[in-house]
Amino acid sequence: MSTPTPAAIPVALVPGVRALLPENASLTDPVADLRAACLTAVARLGSRVRVHASDAGGEKVAAVLLAAVGAESAGADAADAVTGVLVVGNGSAKRSEKAPGHLDDRAAGFDAALAADLGSADPALAAELWADTGALGVLAGRSIAEADVLYDDDPYGVQYWVAVWG
Repeated sequence: MSTPTPAAIPVALVPGVRALLPENASLTDPVADLRAACLTAVARLGSRVRVHASDAGGEKVAAVLLAAVGAESAGADAADAVTGVLVVGNGSAKRSEKAPGHLDDRAAGFDAALAADLGSADPALAAELWADTGALGVLAGRSIAEADVLYDDDPYGVQYWVAVWG
C-alpha cells in the first residue's frame, strides 16, 4: 500500500482534473478557481514533494502543479528530504444529470462519508460512482473538516476538494 506520512510535514489533496493540464487549455479557463486553489495548496508543500496518485493521469496533473510552483517530485525512496505530500483524488463523478457518469442518487451520500474519512471509500462503490479514491488510503482517518479547505465544489457533477493539513 502506501508509505505512512510523517505528521510534521504538510499534506495536500487535489483532484486529478485533466482540465488542469496545459494541453487542455483554452481561451477561457473553465476551472480557474480550482486551478488557483490547487496552486496555492501545492505551494504550501515545499520544494520536494512525495506524490500519491492512482494513475498516470493523476501523476501528470501532480507534475504540472509541482512544476508551476517550482517544486519537484521526491521519489518513493526519498524519506528524509520530503517537505510535503501531495495526494491526487476526488469524489464521485455522478452528482448531477450533466455529470460524466450522469446522476446517481448514491453520490452525495458517498461523498459525505468520504469527506468524513478520506481513507474509508468502498472500492466497489467508488468504481461505480467514478470516484478516484485509489490514492486516498494515505489520508485514512483525516477528514475534510479538519483541513484548511481551499475548494469544495462539484462543477460538472464531479466532487472536487482542495485541502491542506499541516
